[in-house]
This record gives sequence, structure tokens and C-alpha cells, in this order.
Amino acid sequence: MENFDKYDRIILQTLQENGRASNVELSDKANLSAPQCYRRVKRLETEGIIRGYAAQVAPAAIGLDVIAFVSITIEREQTKKVRELEKAIRQFPEILECYTISGDFDYLLKVAAADLKSFSNFLTDRLMQVPGVAGVRSMVCLEEIKHASPLPLGRSK
Repeated sequence: MENFDKYDRIILQTLQENGRASNVELSDKANLSAPQCYRRVKRLETEGIIRGYAAQVAPAAIGLDVIAFVSITIEREQTKKVRELEKAIRQFPEILECYTISGDFDYLLKVAAADLKSFSNFLTDRLMQVPGVAGVRSMVCLEEIKHASPLPLGRSK
């Protein structure tokens, strides 16, 4: 990120707030010409700083009333097959996010389900059946207090 400057930060902040902002809007905010702004956005995309663009859908609006966080512990003798376990995790559409973590557990998942019964079935009949999964602990969200926010961009170094 050597060439990351205040203009890039303005562009990123604007796109995080409105992923549908036009190039004209971006260039106005950044005080750059439209072609300069376009080149910067393309560079940010090419470098992987901008991962993509997507609509943020409210889970409950489409019938996903249960959001839960699930901690997974893997069997120690399975550590050599951890990539296979991760591949299996990627295949479940119910798993929205997955992180390797430090501490008492190996992975932390964010899971969406229609209701508690379907969540329970997902855990028991599918996730816990993945080879290498030794233990699962879940926490069901009662209420979302803060939705995913724009990343804090800070200042350039």
C-alpha cells in the first residue's frame, strides 16, 4: 500500500458509505478529475484493497431470523487436514463468515438460519459431521446493536 494517500482514503470512505456512488460523485468528494478517480478505483480493485461490491440484505427480511456465533475446536490429530476442514466450511451457505482464532477454540463462525430448529439441525446433522470437528459451542444473537461499519481508514503515514 505504498501509493495509498488521502485521495484513496476519501474514495474508500465514500464507497464504504455508498457502494453505488458514481465516478462523478467520487471525483467531486475527492476533488479529482473523473479520469483520475476512475484510475484510482481500478487500482484499488486490482490491488485487492476493494474486494467487491454487494447489496447488504437484512437477514430477517428474507426469513433468516437466527444469527449465531459458533466456536469450533478441531481434533488435534486432524491438524494436518485442516485445509480439508476449511474447504468443507466454505461449502455451507449458512456460514456467513469464518475466522481462525486464538484461545480456547480454533474457528469462529457467523451462521444464519431460519429458526432455532433449523439452526440446531445444521449444527447436529451437518457441521458436527465434518471430519476433524471435535467440539462446537454456539451463542445465539438476541439483537443486533451495530451492523457492519465502514473500516476506520485513519490517516496516511
